[in-house]
Amino acid sequence: MNGVLARSVMCRFLQGIRIIQATAGAGRTMLISDAGRVYAFGKDSFGEALYGVQGSEFVTTPHPVESLKNVFVVQAAIGNFFTAVLSREGKVYTFSWGSDAKLGHQTEASDLEPRPLLGALENVPVVQIAAGYCYLLALAFQPAGMSVYSVGCGLGGKLGHGSKTDERYPRLIEQFQALNIQPVEVAAGAWHAAVVGRDGRVCTWGWGRFGCLGHGNEECESLPKVVEALSKVKAIHVATGDYTTFVVSEDGDVYSFGCGESSSLGHNIGADGQGRQNVLSPELVTSLKQVKERVVHISLTNSIYWNAHTFALTESGKLYGFGAGDKGQLGVEFVADQSERGNPERIDIDLT
Repeated sequence: MNGVLARSVMCRFLQGIRIIQATAGAGRTMLISDAGRVYAFGKDSFGEALYGVQGSEFVTTPHPVESLKNVFVVQAAIGNFFTAVLSREGKVYTFSWGSDAKLGHQTEASDLEPRPLLGALENVPVVQIAAGYCYLLALAFQPAGMSVYSVGCGLGGKLGHGSKTDERYPRLIEQFQALNIQPVEVAAGAWHAAVVGRDGRVCTWGWGRFGCLGHGNEECESLPKVVEALSKVKAIHVATGDYTTFVVSEDGDVYSFGCGESSSLGHNIGADGQGRQNVLSPELVTSLKQVKERVVHISLTNSIYWNAHTFALTESGKLYGFGAGDKGQLGVEFVADQSERGNPERIDIDLT
């Protein structure tokens, strides 16, 4: 594979440190330890990943993010133009992409100092964050129940306010109250978003290209809309990527829809083990039924680039991957001229 590493390798630079969360984004990776420390490697900036303005240097081994040493971090989320972290106290901090106050603060694109997210969430505890290409979602706790706020670029209606305008400060998405849905999980794809409600309903909104919203068409939705095709499914988890969406049910079944490029949806697998057809409405990923174990979590590519791939984690800690693997991203060896895998492949790594 032209010198590409195609198998999983333990990162020995972090021996003795217990990592509880890993997040990968455009050109960089961040790891969170159980002590609340953040380790990063990849591009040397937490901000803009394109255009070569900064981030031209690469850090090849995990290093602690010193600017966060006084913040106990429990989650990180990487967009294409910014990075966000969530503290144990429920505060959100962002790096970069603030030169035009796009995230509520004025700063240079190369600024490595975390800035608190100002506005409506200053005194509201946040329990989860999700970063898309150019926007951020926050799941917040309030006395009346859980709510979702959005901030950033509104192109395509992905902020969920019924318009396509940008928001410089976090704004409450009011549509969930109208739908009588109490959100329990948010997911931010590159250009579309999704929520799972306490009752198991799934809502999607934003760009509908390739059917990634699951409404049977490719239309954009500027307000959260219930995915009616999943009305008989009680969802417990949702994951979004670059025009792709996965939903996990309480029974461990997995449904996917959107762009079928690189076989990353797990559908329409032909004799060559590949499949590229787009899926406009949720379909059961039958290839994952063959692992004969409940799937509990999905992680997939969230990038503007193709070569999409997907990972599925089972309740016993087994990890399966499918989709594009030409850069070694699946952690499995390919035969000559093979670039993707439609059937889930067990990855030799112990996650128990």
